[in-house]
Amino acid sequence: MTRKPLPLLLATALWAATAAGASETDSIVQAWPARKPVRDAALEARVETALKGLNLRQKIGQITQPEIRAVTPDEVRDYAIGTILNGGGGWPGQDRAATPAQWRELSEKFQAAALQATPGIPLIWGTDAVHGHNNVRGATLFPHNIALGATRDADLVRDIGRATARAIRASGLHWAFAPTLAVVQDVRWGRTYESFSVDPALVKQLGQASVEGLQEGMKEGRGVLATAKHYVGDGGTRRGIDQGVTQASPAALANVHGAGYLGALDAGVLTVMTSFSSWTDSAGYVEHGKMHGNATLMTGVLKERLGFDGLIVSDWDGVGQVPGCTPEHCPAAINAGIDVVMVPFKWKAFYENTLRDVEQGRIPMARIDDAVRRILRAKFSIGMQPAVPATVEALQASELARRAVRESLVLLKHKPGLLPLKANARVLVVGAAADSLAHQSGGWSVTWQGRDTTNVDYPQGTTLLAALRQRLGAANVTFDADGSRSDPKSFDAVIAVLAETPYAEGEGDVRITENLRHSRRHPKDAEVLQRVAGRGAPVVTLLYSGRPLYVNDLANRSDAFIAAWQPGTEGAGLTDVLIAAADGKPWPGFTGRLSFPWPAGPCQFSAHEAKPWWPVGGGLSGKETQVNTKPLPEPVDPAPICPL
Repeated sequence: MTRKPLPLLLATALWAATAAGASETDSIVQAWPARKPVRDAALEARVETALKGLNLRQKIGQITQPEIRAVTPDEVRDYAIGTILNGGGGWPGQDRAATPAQWRELSEKFQAAALQATPGIPLIWGTDAVHGHNNVRGATLFPHNIALGATRDADLVRDIGRATARAIRASGLHWAFAPTLAVVQDVRWGRTYESFSVDPALVKQLGQASVEGLQEGMKEGRGVLATAKHYVGDGGTRRGIDQGVTQASPAALANVHGAGYLGALDAGVLTVMTSFSSWTDSAGYVEHGKMHGNATLMTGVLKERLGFDGLIVSDWDGVGQVPGCTPEHCPAAINAGIDVVMVPFKWKAFYENTLRDVEQGRIPMARIDDAVRRILRAKFSIGMQPAVPATVEALQASELARRAVRESLVLLKHKPGLLPLKANARVLVVGAAADSLAHQSGGWSVTWQGRDTTNVDYPQGTTLLAALRQRLGAANVTFDADGSRSDPKSFDAVIAVLAETPYAEGEGDVRITENLRHSRRHPKDAEVLQRVAGRGAPVVTLLYSGRPLYVNDLANRSDAFIAAWQPGTEGAGLTDVLIAAADGKPWPGFTGRLSFPWPAGPCQFSAHEAKPWWPVGGGLSGKETQVNTKPLPEPVDPAPICPL
């Protein structure tokens, strides 16, 4: 059989890449469905005109992305910088309380400087808005993606995308580094909560809806550029190790891990972020190395096979992990297909090194032109003048978030007739997390890891404790954080709130020497529950977590057990389901259903365990009149060391 010649762009990229044989390259590419780009003639003409007006230094400026803490408006002008970002913990003037107007003011200064350097070519500012505009104080924070997956509601996800875009535009920004399209295979990964589901079809459906919502109204100044991330296989790393190795066949890489990207492309996504992870072909046992240097997948598959006409952006200093590279110097990553290089702090060295690489022939001029062409295509697709006022009110969508919370809750156990609690119930609330918006929101909330915050950092938020007091009346709600000062039998019910400590990638990984037993990792939660269980009042337990956890001992000490995920700032969404309506309206019950299996054992990390406690799609409504009351098997001590 005669092999078709590789497209010119792929051939240019592959010369600098570590690649398998040509036949294997073909098999990898052909595992994906062929698509053709749809181009707008007027837009393409505008792009070509602008490209011809740029010199080499200006083109290098367009592909260089510094962080706002490391660049000034004057430097944006002097280097013709085309994009900037703020990382988690990066705010205007390093003031985490900066208002939307202050964000907008800084954005306008950067924009004016960029237009001085390259008239007619604006600057775009990207931010990690992964569950709302989560870096800005006062913004509504929605439940994380794992919770939205439990709703299975594409319309809801699309609406959240619209609301998030509105908040981003209110602060003068243009680009969301979201949604994450990972199909997580091992829940030890610290980014599990950024995934909609283990089901590729659900990830595709909800990912497409998220992109549609974020990008709606871009030209009118309402929508923002969405980012499909992290391409590709970030959720498949062995043992759930962040930035680790995904072992998958080309078919699995395309059909499982690639499903969300097909949905995002259907929605017209204009930017894709490369994954920190590596890929090993499990069929051919070939190591393909870091995704940041993979020309076959970035250029051969994404740009050529799938017809992606937008830009590929690297992750934070990710190019530095490519063999032979440093964060400030990596011609191999650019030759492989990266168009915008996120080099937050060492961007000046990167700029000069890349300039020399082009001048000395290590990076073809055609590759630079292709990158800038893609950047311009994205920029000219978005209206730069925001159609949203720079107000705190524009950051908020509390009713939408409240709906998302109540639709995402998954009831794993209940005693018939217990829920909902009566509208005049007297309740004892235990667990410090009940009054913690940091625990309620999880990672990527005001700061990167989400830990170094207090309730003051969420002035728009309502904790579950506050929501209960609003709903039942302060006199009917007693808060005893560790459960040591109150007698449960004096109350109609105990509401216990258990929680993982907030985390983001890296620090959120469950290490290979640990297991999923929540009581082992958070022993105080088990102690609190032990103090109140079986003491005369039914116990309703809510667990705030970024992944399914092994909770058999905790569930056995609870009359109802609820996977509440990390619900965000709207605690009233929790009380909507916990408490009967005062006006006598019918109780909706629990409608959330698991998008990941819930483990029956402490070492059930895989999304494909044979006998989980609850499978994908599992969950109760709370209206059942008969349920299984058999106790779950209790964990043994010492906790098992899980097999590698």
